[in-house]
Amino acid sequence: MKVTILNPKHVVYEGQAKSVFLRGDQGEFEILDYHAPIVSLLLEGDVLIDWRKKVPIKKGMVRFDDNECMILVEN
Repeated sequence: MKVTILNPKHVVYEGQAKSVFLRGDQGEFEILDYHAPIVSLLLEGDVLIDWRKKVPIKKGMVRFDDNECMILVEN
């Protein structure tokens, strides 16, 4: 899947991944290739990409659709 993490000023991360682990407002969850479409608010913490790369974020939101994961975060 394509993963993009954006804040208001620039692209924080862009690349391909097989999994993305996130802290949602309703609990932690993992998005895998071809996951069902989802939109969720995110809490402060780390986004784990393929369980290897950590990207610290403040609160934001994620949208996953058509095998593309778009994460919008605060500064």
